[in-house]
Amino acid sequence: MLKVGIIGLGTVGSSVIKILKENENIITARAGVKIVPVMGVAKNIEKHKNLDIVLSNDVNDILEDESIDIVVELIGGVDEAYKIVKKALKNGKSVVTANKALLAYHRYELQEKADGMGFGFEASVAGGIPIINALREGLSANQILSIKGILNGTCNYMLTRMINEDISFAEVLKEAQKLGYAEADPIFDIGGFDASHKLLILASIAYGINAKPEDILIEGIENINSDDIFFAKEFGYNIKLLAIAKKINNKVELRVHPALVKKEEMIAKIDGVMNGISVIGDFVGETLYYGAGAGGDATASAVISDIISIARGDASPMLGFKKLVQNDLTLLSMNEVQSEYYVRMSVVDEVGVLSKISNIFAKFDISIDSFLQKSSKKSLQTTLLFSTHNCKEVQIKKALNEVERLSFVKEKPAMIRIQE
Repeated sequence: MLKVGIIGLGTVGSSVIKILKENENIITARAGVKIVPVMGVAKNIEKHKNLDIVLSNDVNDILEDESIDIVVELIGGVDEAYKIVKKALKNGKSVVTANKALLAYHRYELQEKADGMGFGFEASVAGGIPIINALREGLSANQILSIKGILNGTCNYMLTRMINEDISFAEVLKEAQKLGYAEADPIFDIGGFDASHKLLILASIAYGINAKPEDILIEGIENINSDDIFFAKEFGYNIKLLAIAKKINNKVELRVHPALVKKEEMIAKIDGVMNGISVIGDFVGETLYYGAGAGGDATASAVISDIISIARGDASPMLGFKKLVQNDLTLLSMNEVQSEYYVRMSVVDEVGVLSKISNIFAKFDISIDSFLQKSSKKSLQTTLLFSTHNCKEVQIKKALNEVERLSFVKEKPAMIRIQE
């Protein structure tokens, strides 16, 4: 029998206990051993009396109990969770976590500390989608050429509603908060930070690269408006918050940002709160993973899959390897990222505006591909919407900085990358 202690009894922790009990027979058959949740830790144990499990508000009751084999960490955050997981490993306990923030900052240190003990983190990325196992096991014969994912259901829900129902960002944010998809302070989701943590975990498995959130390009969806959606529809795009990892020679490109994606692409069709991840391997080609990216039961399902894997004796390095053979991959500078770009700018409607803007873009070797103009009879301003051919990030940023200083430009130009 394997005994499990669960630290954090929120939606996911409660669901882990429920599933372990309700599906005990099938889980035992698949694991080869009975798995029993024996203790749960929460700040307010009175709220969880219905779980029919020993309760405590002291994490040490789990960490120092020699009979407990596996610690499940579900409290979130970085510093406190790191201390808990380190102590669990030091005390010889296997660990399962759903904590993406913890792993975004400490995954390599934890791999070294785990050293031969089970460490599962399937639930840290994309909820119930088994993407960690797919990269570590199913695609292990392949060089991973790229990963492209919708990893935040809140943003995907909001963008889907904005595009399909012509709802403003402010309106759909209030709706998402009312439905429980967005927090009272939603910046972690809508700012792209949640997706960036998940991307870094996937990139470590695929490429063995030890980057932190501060090292990569992260942009959110806060500035998407109806003009952007109008342009996207006119030219056959959907707008998605994408997390992208791509191998380019000996460099790895990591970025999270809104992107215009052609509607015919499979990932452009993933709507609502669902997540989807496209992985391209050098021999397998493209594989696509789709499912619920959050929610108590979906995330708990991933947690229990790790518990079962540990019960079967899996103690392989948590990231799939300790060190890649001859791994000379380094992080591509954000300025070196290349893309096609969509640009929106509000300008005074007067003679010579277009030629001056075009001259600046030409100065930085940027050519314009398509163009739309939205004028208002009630205003002397007009909105210019256009896309560019492929260029480097540094070029488009320099061009837009110069354009912004022009007297007829009334607000900071907005830019969205176009996913090729």
